Order: sequence, then structure tokens, then C-alpha cells
Amino acid sequence: MTSFPGSPRLLKGAIIGVDVFNPVASTIIFQYNPDMMTRTITARTMGGENADRGEALRLKGPPQESIQVDVEIDAADQLEQAKFPASSMGVYPTLAALEMLLYPKSAKVIADEVLLNLGVIEVIPPEAPLTLFIWGAKRILPVRLTQFTITEEAFDPDLNPIRAKVSLDLQVLSYHDLGLLSFGGALFMVHQITKEVMATINGVGNLPSVSASFSFDANLSIGG
Repeated sequence: MTSFPGSPRLLKGAIIGVDVFNPVASTIIFQYNPDMMTRTITARTMGGENADRGEALRLKGPPQESIQVDVEIDAADQLEQAKFPASSMGVYPTLAALEMLLYPKSAKVIADEVLLNLGVIEVIPPEAPLTLFIWGAKRILPVRLTQFTITEEAFDPDLNPIRAKVSLDLQVLSYHDLGLLSFGGALFMVHQITKEVMATINGVGNLPSVSASFSFDANLSIGG
């Protein structure tokens, strides 16, 4: 017989870069889940002020969504237990994994330079790995890291950062950006369907309150 635990199992948020050549290097699991997340959602409509009246409610696709979140990274617990890599490098590896999501691969940069020197006219710019923002089972979103600010707050004797705060700015990528048949586009469609189900559950849950409100208003009108 098992006893109920004192606290529920905590799911941790994460940012993962889908990189088939180096999957481990692009996995950043949040040490502490942020207390706050800001989401900005902007409608993607057909036209502006000069649009035809019949087009006023038409949508070109899902809304554009941006996410701002602050992540704290601290090596104190690992340092206390002398765990590698914190014991010799602090939180530098975690910060490096996050930063590398914005870097082209060095092998690609070197290869492109060689091709240019050999006279190849067109070199295709490198692609960043598909980046996923994971916030529980109901929100697995393809995103673009637009920018982030790193504040390193403490250092070890070798000047490796041992505590840092990272302010992340993410742009959610939908099937409008990636294509519905792509892996990222399909993930976003799953997210949208999940959101539709949540909205339906909310509507069903509010039906009794809405019915009571209408009944109350009708009685007031009849009594008046």
C-alpha cells in the first residue's frame, strides 16, 4: 500500500533544439520553472483599414504569438555535491547550449567558406535547428528564439558563471510559417486542436451559469 506523496510530481519546462547531428547539445531543461510567463497574441487578419467590409472578420491564419519568460539557472546544489560539470564549469554549459540555438554550426561555416574560395557562386545559408518550447503536455510549441538577455550574477574562482537569469523572447511558429505537412507545423496543429478542446470544455462548464443568468434576466423583465 502506497501513501499519497506530500506534493505532486512537478513537470519541468524545457527548450529543445531538434538537431539530428547533435541532439544532446540542444536540450535545456529548466532547473526551476518560471513563476510568470507573458504571452502576446496578435490576430492575423486579411486587411487593414481599407479592407472591404466583407473581409473584416476573415483570418489569414492562426494568430501570431510571442512569449516572454525569465529562467533562473543556479549551480549551488550541484556545487554542494561536487557534481560535474558544475564543479568545474558552473552553469556555462547550460548557457552555451541555449546560445548555440542561435549559432550556425561551425562545420557548416567552414565548409561554406571553402566552397566560396573554390568559386561556388551560391551558398545556401545554414538553418537553425527546429526549436521547441515545452510547457507541460498540452503546450509543445515550435518557436524561434528572437533574442535573450543573460544576466550572470555570481562566479567561481575561475570566473565561470554559477548563477544566471535568462530573459527569453520567443516567437511561436505555426503551420502558417512552417507548412502543415512539416514536423513543426503538425505539432502546432496538435496544439491548436488541444486548445479547441479546452475552449469547448470551458463552454460546457459555463452552460449552467449562462442558463441561470438568462433565466434571471427573463424573470426580471417579466416582473418589470
